[in-house]
Amino acid sequence: MSVRYLTGWILLLCFALTTAQAQLTQALRLELPTHPNEIETYDVLPLGERGLLVTNRRVDNSAYATTLFDFLCYDPALKSVWHRPFSAGRGFIPQILFQDENLLYWLFQQPDTQRFVVMRLHTDDGLIETFDGEFPSSLDLQQFRVMGNVAYFGGYFHNRPVVMQFSFFNRIIKVLPGLYVNNLEISGMETDKAHNEVHVLVHSLKRHCQFSIRTYSPDGKPLRTIDFDGAEHSLISGKLLPISADESLLMGNYSTDCTPYSQGIYVTRIRHTEGGKLVPEAIQYIAFSDLKNFFNYLKPKQQERLMSRVGKRREQGREYRFHYRLLVHAPMPTATGLTLVAEVYYPQYRGTNMPYGNGGMMRQYLEGFRYTHAFVCGFDQSGKLLWDNCLPIKELTNSRLTEMVHLAQQGDTLVLAYSQKGEINTQVIQRSTVLKTPDAYKMQGNTPDEKIIDSELETLTTWYDGYFLASGYQSIRADKNSAAPPREVFYLSKLMYDPNKPTEKAAASRKNGGSDR
Repeated sequence: MSVRYLTGWILLLCFALTTAQAQLTQALRLELPTHPNEIETYDVLPLGERGLLVTNRRVDNSAYATTLFDFLCYDPALKSVWHRPFSAGRGFIPQILFQDENLLYWLFQQPDTQRFVVMRLHTDDGLIETFDGEFPSSLDLQQFRVMGNVAYFGGYFHNRPVVMQFSFFNRIIKVLPGLYVNNLEISGMETDKAHNEVHVLVHSLKRHCQFSIRTYSPDGKPLRTIDFDGAEHSLISGKLLPISADESLLMGNYSTDCTPYSQGIYVTRIRHTEGGKLVPEAIQYIAFSDLKNFFNYLKPKQQERLMSRVGKRREQGREYRFHYRLLVHAPMPTATGLTLVAEVYYPQYRGTNMPYGNGGMMRQYLEGFRYTHAFVCGFDQSGKLLWDNCLPIKELTNSRLTEMVHLAQQGDTLVLAYSQKGEINTQVIQRSTVLKTPDAYKMQGNTPDEKIIDSELETLTTWYDGYFLASGYQSIRADKNSAAPPREVFYLSKLMYDPNKPTEKAAASRKNGGSDR
């Protein structure tokens, strides 16, 4: 055997051993009982190193469908810190949640009226305050933010956008001017505490799809408007991230034909001048075909065919039109810049036959959303792209369009993870390099003898110091061979990616004396 051949086998063996020796490990687990005969919902909100907040919502039908809340705070060791019950009153229904540092806000509305209640919860000690008001008209609510003692509500009235502000002090509601026009859509709302401003991001549905940032003072006065023309590149979404007292970055996705289909991502720096102006720099457009790893979710031959078509279009002086829909996460600051995560999805529809006259007709309804892959990009503080990577996602669907992929940083590596069918799927990357290909960790009960027979509504989120927090509903048998009814629980699992723990597949292989192939 040649030295070259032997060296190749040694390198291959080392790589196999390295990739087999990493696994998620369950550091702690907490179970909360559920009540099958009650309509109840659990929500989990990580609070970083302070712990987490669990919210239990249940409907009391004997009190005119009143929603009863139980707020339960736990420390990082999943030990109880405090517990607070709450109800907004008879008939009030929770609508939108907003978190701001150590404060949690819930917006409640009473159906068939314009009455609402804003609840403010101090997550450090459980203190609860409420502020009630009444909208001047019905509003299809989409956005909810709070800055200081002013709440901002964004939505639609007669298909036109409306943003209202509500003062906690005097209960006065004002409508922000300049937004109630046709063919305009609210893309998002951002509160800027550093400059005491509120930004409303909107885009036009007319030709050219102009994207605008409209800035208001806390008392509702318009301060400025920044317009981005969409003649060549129309901005679909935008996320503002302050990087210093004088600069912010605007990031999101864009299209080239005024449609919701993304062709890539963009980033631009916005400078705050002494005169109170916002000055945007030239936008950097990054097409999907310019990313090195964006198409890694495809098989090699599929990638080759796609890039061949992209190359032919460019030779003809045209851009290849992609049909991707993106769910862009809020940019995450890092020590050297920021990281951006986005998930690629498409809506799934199902058809049903409906009787019509002497025949029938096919009616489609939205069944949910299917995720194909996620990609992550690293930028420096000036917004320059440094690297990108890709996480393939297999057959992941969700009834709501929500963030499914989360990441935890461990030194100079990132662990990407998402929950699916009782398993946590992970991939470890270091910038553009995949250190460990996708692997699945099966959720565990309290003991090895327990059997999880069903998992529903699973969620996963980043917690602190590299920990993940998994939660969901499970049916568990105390023993795999037990005939007793399973217990129904809502579980919380504190997970850490352990680079020294072997995967289940590798451990089983070594136990049987075989290879890991």
